[in-house]
This record gives sequence, structure tokens and C-alpha cells, in this order.
Amino acid sequence: MRLLICTQTLDSNDPILGFFHRWVEEFSKYFESIIVVCLKEGEHHLPSNVRVLSLGKEHGSSRLVRIIRFFSYIYKHQSEYDAVFVHMNPEYVVLGGFFWRIWHKRVALWYVHKSVTLRLRIAVRLVHIVFTASKESFRLSTHKLRIIGHGIDTAAFKPDIPQSGVGLRIITVGRISPSKRLQEMLFVLDILHARKVHFRFTIVGTPTNDPEQAYVRLLQKEVARRPYTSAVEFAGAISQEKLPSLLNKEDIFINLSLTGSLDKAVLEALACGVPVVTTNEAFKSLIAPGLYVCPSEPHAIAEKIISVKDVNRASLHSYMREHYSLERLIPTIEKAYH
Repeated sequence: MRLLICTQTLDSNDPILGFFHRWVEEFSKYFESIIVVCLKEGEHHLPSNVRVLSLGKEHGSSRLVRIIRFFSYIYKHQSEYDAVFVHMNPEYVVLGGFFWRIWHKRVALWYVHKSVTLRLRIAVRLVHIVFTASKESFRLSTHKLRIIGHGIDTAAFKPDIPQSGVGLRIITVGRISPSKRLQEMLFVLDILHARKVHFRFTIVGTPTNDPEQAYVRLLQKEVARRPYTSAVEFAGAISQEKLPSLLNKEDIFINLSLTGSLDKAVLEALACGVPVVTTNEAFKSLIAPGLYVCPSEPHAIAEKIISVKDVNRASLHSYMREHYSLERLIPTIEKAYH
């Protein structure tokens, strides 16, 4: 079977979407050939059976030009693919879904987000299959839904020998936005500091738009006025290649999101064997050792952080490899097309 993949960015160095490069690599093992249509193309090193076609955002092409290119690509190459996999962008299905249907292409959408838009509703009507990571990650009711977990590169995200350090090393990873509730994390740190817990807190991630830039400035001001300001580091963007070694230096990963979706960054931390404290109820169904889901009240979070014990990192990694590895996910997707 030959596959057309539509995605936002194909760039192994992208701090947010760089992981998808590994997805494409894994897809290439199960499909005869792959065409990737992406909004923006960056650095990639892919097998010979993968071809990448960019819509040109990296060169500043206009929205109209990108739409024309999209239609040109899916029409010109329609004889070169049998199925379509759309990653997280229902817009592609809204544009191409009707044509893929009349060309008898089997279409699947991967969507992991609580947001339900008109574009998503239209896309669901046009696709044959909707893949998502958990029941909380997709909020529309449809018989097309397949809940199949996530795809973490457990060959890269694996435990290393933890480095000794002074105090409690805490980290959070993800786009810097209000939905990640980093300001609330500072309230938790206030409590830890008041209880004389020695810690270091690393924030990995960057903003992606102007409101998020403003949020970063707010956070920096909030940190600057605290007595533990030197213990907080804004590390900026970290590539997927470097992230595992960074995670392996940490004692605890915290995630205070209330989105109700399985956060990939949490799963990557767990795959490295790092204990996680989260307020995200989507993780309640995971029975992973070292995963702690608690109420969103700062005192409850602080208590949980203090009470976290060392875990068997190898056992935690084994659990993640069995249930949430990329090597398990991609064959599951491939079989669904038959």
C-alpha cells in the first residue's frame, strides 16, 4: 500500500513537531512508498521510499499559493498513493476530502485535542477513520473513532544512569502558554520554598504567538520577584534529539494541564523513567509506576511532589514501550487501512 501523509511541519529540529520525523521513518517500514505534503519543510533524513512536497511556508508563500499547491499535489500524484493519513490538521481533509473520496482513497485523521471546531466536524464526515490517543483526547461522538494510544520513540526516550545533584530537580516541557498553567507551577514552588525544600526548576519550551510571548514576559516578571529566582531556568527550545538526555538529569516532571488530552511530553518523560506529577485527568487510566495524578490545588501538588519516591526507571520504561511505543502504534494504524 502507498500512503499520502499530510502534516504541518516536517523538520527533525523543530522543538514541537520534530517528533513526527520519526513517525514518517516508522511509516516507511510498513508502506511501499510515502508522499509527505507539509506546510513547512525543514531538515530531514528519510528513507528512499519517502518523498517530501512542501507547500512553501518556509519560503513565505501566501495562503492562496499554499492552497493551490495542495490541490496540485494531491491531483498530480493521485495515482501514486492508495490511502491518506492526515496528522492533526483537519483543514487538509476539508480541502481534499471530497476528492479523495471520489478517487476511492481510504482517509484517516489523527487528532489529539479537546478543541471541537467546525472544520473538525466536517473532516470527521469525510474521513473513514479517526485515530486518537485516549477517549479524553477526542470530544466528538463518532463510530469512526479508534482509540489506539500514542507513539513515543522509546528507542530514544529511555532511562540513562541518573546524575547525582543537589536538591530536587524538577522539569516541565511543552509550548509556553496559559493552558500549560506555568504560573500555577510557581504557586507550587512558593509552597516548596516555604517548606525549605531545595529545588531547581527547568522550563523547556517556547511561545508560538504574540499572546504566548506576553505570557512568557509575565512569567519572567513573576520569577524575578521571587526569592528563589536563581533556581528557575527558562531553557528555551530543545530538539527531540537532545531532550532524552535532559530528561534523564531530572528527578520529577510536572504537568498541570487541564486539557484532558494525553500530553506527549508526559509520556516521553515516563518513557525515560522520570516520575510525573500531573493534574491532567486523562492520565488516570494509566497504571504506570511513577505516575501521580492529583487535584489541581497548589498545596496538594506540592505535597505530592514532596512524597514522590524513587521509582524503578527500567520498569517504567518497559511499561511505556509495551503500551505507548511508536513501534506498536504505526503497525496498528497500517492494519486499520485494510
